[in-house]
Amino acid sequence: MRRDTALPAPPAQHHQRHDWQTVKTLLPYLLQWRTRILLALACLIVAKLASVGVPLVFKNIIDGFTPAGGGSSDGAPVMLLVPLALIAAYGVLRFSVSLFTELRELLFARITQQAVRAIALQVFGHLHQLSLRFHLERQTGGLTRDIERGTRAIGSLISYTIYSILPTLVEVALVLGILAARYEPSFVLIAGGTLVVYVVFTITLSNWRVQIRREVNELDSAANTRAIDSLLNYETVKYFNNEGWEKARYDQQMQKWATAQVKSQVSLSYLNLGQAAIIAVGVALMMWRAAVGVADGSMTLGDIVLVNAFLIQLYIPLNFLGVLYREIRQSLTDIEQLFGLLNENREIQDAPDARAVLPDAQGACAVRFENVSFAYEPRRPILQDVSFDIPAGRTLAVVGHSGAGKSTLARLLFRFYDVTGGAIRINGQDIRQITQASLRSAIGIVPQDTVLFNDTLAYNVQYGRPTASLDEVREAARAAHLDAFIERLPDGYATRVGERGLKLSGGEKQRVAIARTLLKNPPILIFDEATSALDSQTEKSIQTELDLVARGRTTLIIAHRLSTVMNADEILVLDQGRIVERGTHRVLLERAGAYAKMWLLQQQEDSSPAATTL
Repeated sequence: MRRDTALPAPPAQHHQRHDWQTVKTLLPYLLQWRTRILLALACLIVAKLASVGVPLVFKNIIDGFTPAGGGSSDGAPVMLLVPLALIAAYGVLRFSVSLFTELRELLFARITQQAVRAIALQVFGHLHQLSLRFHLERQTGGLTRDIERGTRAIGSLISYTIYSILPTLVEVALVLGILAARYEPSFVLIAGGTLVVYVVFTITLSNWRVQIRREVNELDSAANTRAIDSLLNYETVKYFNNEGWEKARYDQQMQKWATAQVKSQVSLSYLNLGQAAIIAVGVALMMWRAAVGVADGSMTLGDIVLVNAFLIQLYIPLNFLGVLYREIRQSLTDIEQLFGLLNENREIQDAPDARAVLPDAQGACAVRFENVSFAYEPRRPILQDVSFDIPAGRTLAVVGHSGAGKSTLARLLFRFYDVTGGAIRINGQDIRQITQASLRSAIGIVPQDTVLFNDTLAYNVQYGRPTASLDEVREAARAAHLDAFIERLPDGYATRVGERGLKLSGGEKQRVAIARTLLKNPPILIFDEATSALDSQTEKSIQTELDLVARGRTTLIIAHRLSTVMNADEILVLDQGRIVERGTHRVLLERAGAYAKMWLLQQQEDSSPAATTL
């Protein structure tokens, strides 16, 4: 039944999406299941035919109870004259309505869930493809709420549009058709007029309520953003004793949200009252016409029962149609932000002819920065005409003051951003002509602040290569000198590390980072301030392990503390985005330049009484 067709990406737009464009975006996800859809529609038509057949059979049964409708003239009990086939047909039709409705639901259940799954997966994958710039500027709480609300609304939208709108239209058409065929035109005019007035009223007020709903959603996302941001920074809140302040900020946002919700509910009450008034007028007019027909003998008691039943049958879809339209409008509003995420521009994309990284014969990679310039925004240049080489298997260190642009080198090498001038090459290949997946597979990093998943130690080490076996995970932990620590834990490798790894010390987290980098086994390594947040003893221990890890690999060390780069094959001194000195540790000291001054300053800091006391 399922067809494996490529799903088109939503059209790139920067203005507010039109509702029909949203529906068009959903259609390809549904049309993969054409056979199921056709079967479900067939069940729908059969169920609606049975539904309108029930009042017709019931009318004949009622007429069978009255002499005018076929009663006995010789006094025989009326019940004996009611055709048993009509009663049997009534029961069969009643059951058929439920049977084919449930069959329709069963056939369409997989379509709905698979469509929601496909869209949610596409959004999730797209978010991971967005640039680092987007993720640095995002608000996690609002983003997660938009995704949660949007995916839920997609399921509702598909269910409402395919499950309910079409059944409602079919039922209304059948009822109006039967009224037109059996009774005078006034019945159709009253029913049709009521329908038109009801639909116009519902659409008009629902469109007015869309802006109110959008305001509620924005305030809801803002409140969630504040809550998530506060909880993520739990320790900071505690450090400054600001629980009350955070609660007040959250309450301020929740008050705005509550006011908007009340406004939304008031507008909903207006809508419901107006709909009820329209239906009441329509029902009264129809019953008046039916009563007149019975009085003048043109209609039987069965006819008035039939008209009343049709009124109820027409009323339910009408009432549901109003609910449907409101819910669809709200669902479209809810998924507006979700489709907005899909339309976020992927700043970094693979070139059409991009190829994988091509290592040399020994599987090593050489790195070259050629006159690289870069700025996060044009008014603030970060790197200016930076050039250097890291031969395969050698180590290059970059040092400098904070803000000199050191960490930007790592981000550019990972291609989180594209250079604004010059080029970065690996074995002669411009990284803009290399697929991002193969580029990042060739690079491993031990960052300054290792952030771990709230999972087990085994999972966090295995994250370096998810397909690795547990034995390989243990070997990587052993090589990072993490195994002794893990063995002392009651749960061993199954120990959970807590949110962002906060249950572990800085040194333990760094060893986890080293272990998973070893497990990844990349030809290029980046140590980005990997020991700057550690105490001196732990720093020396970790530094020894980093030196062992770097052997035979092309390594870029980004450091603030010069003691960690003494053994590098070449050291660059970066100042305001420019290379001001380069050479080995000994050569740079002999020059008595910027590097020598930094070295002398750090030696004084390390030997000061305060440092000794600490």
